[in-house]
Amino acid sequence: MIRPFRGLRPVPAYAADVAAPPYDVLSFDEAYARAAGRPWSFLHISRPEIDLPPGTDPHAPQVYAKAAENLQHMLSSGVLERDAAALYYVYRLTLGGHVQTGLVCAAAVAEYDRNRIRKHEHTRPDKEDDRVAQIEALNAQTGPVLMAYPSAPAVDRLLAQLASGTPVADVTADHGVRHTVWTVRAPDAIAAVSAEFDTMTALYIADGHHRSAAASRVARARRARVSHADSQEYEYFLAVCFAHDQMQILPYNRVVSDLNGLSAEAFLQRLKGSFDVETASSAVSPGNRGEFGLYLARQWYRLIIHAGLIPVDDPVARLDVSLLADHVLAPILAIHDPRTDKRIDFVGGIRGTAELEARLAAGRFAAAFSLHPTHMEDLMAVADRGQVMPPKSTWFEPKLADGLVSHVLD
Repeated sequence: MIRPFRGLRPVPAYAADVAAPPYDVLSFDEAYARAAGRPWSFLHISRPEIDLPPGTDPHAPQVYAKAAENLQHMLSSGVLERDAAALYYVYRLTLGGHVQTGLVCAAAVAEYDRNRIRKHEHTRPDKEDDRVAQIEALNAQTGPVLMAYPSAPAVDRLLAQLASGTPVADVTADHGVRHTVWTVRAPDAIAAVSAEFDTMTALYIADGHHRSAAASRVARARRARVSHADSQEYEYFLAVCFAHDQMQILPYNRVVSDLNGLSAEAFLQRLKGSFDVETASSAVSPGNRGEFGLYLARQWYRLIIHAGLIPVDDPVARLDVSLLADHVLAPILAIHDPRTDKRIDFVGGIRGTAELEARLAAGRFAAAFSLHPTHMEDLMAVADRGQVMPPKSTWFEPKLADGLVSHVLD
């Protein structure tokens, strides 16, 4: 299922300089600003277009070539180093009172292909192509796939024991998130970790479907052209695994630009066909499944879906994001494909309900919906059925950093 690997990582003195947000959570302007004056930021590898003339197509060949050039520069400058032996790494995320401790490992492409490493999202070919080109240019996977394992107290205890001594990285980054990494070098500890994971029925991709799909494509291509005498690292992909009950999902809220020709009063009246509608005196952050907040014309409302409308046996249809889509977005607002419809936008829960109010105050949106977060058990149930969750169903927080450990494919 998993194995140790020779991690490529910053020397401890440079860890804070290198660590960067995930490549796909920043716009070009944000990445450019974040990397300004920081020559060792991993953004120079994950978003290399920031080092090329403005307007450069981020998928042009010279962008991937620049990433490889920047990686080699960090290696030759002694900022990054590769461990001499195959190791595991314990990765702890701390945000306020929330702590989760996981394992950095190389996960088997074969287990992904046979669905023992399970998925819950469709991927887009263009995004897969981008990650394939990045992996091939770097000969490395630099963006970890976030995965969950079903809660296993023995694994939790083992990882807690291994998170000791002097860490090789200890960085406090965006939103006050602390990223701490330890190496696991003892052969008996490495063997114990591998054995525990090999007993698991499944692992679950939480975030990183395009990265894992790209790794599978790279492996398939290399099998056809690489001698079996060469390294088989391409048969594994970079992952960080946490116990499912340690992971934190925040709401993924929605804003819509118009009410499909309805007045506010008519819209509220239509909602009453499927929901109990209550006026709220303050912002609504739903605390239960089937409960939603609605911000409309400077007023908050609490919507509670009629109990008989929640499917019992379909793990996708009973998700709150599905209930909102099936009873509000599609039938009332005529938003049938949230993935492509320009009348809807999505707001990560870490921004809170204040961001929803600000979006409406700016005048571009007519209504906002706050949701109860999806549960990890929901995600796992969907993946176990081989089904697909609606777009923007989960917002994991805290997020992993790029650059702290990478996986080289030779």
